[in-house]
Amino acid sequence: MRALAAAAIGLAPVLLVMLLIAVMDVPPGETSPKPLHTTVPGLKK
Repeated sequence: MRALAAAAIGLAPVLLVMLLIAVMDVPPGETSPKPLHTTVPGLKK
């Protein structure tokens, strides 16, 4: 029972921060039309 109470107390601040982030007004943004290249290109022959 103590472990359950400790987990609830530990998760409470995390949930509050997530709620704060969700409620805050996020400025509109645009995504780039170009794809992101996340891998290293192979050797050119």
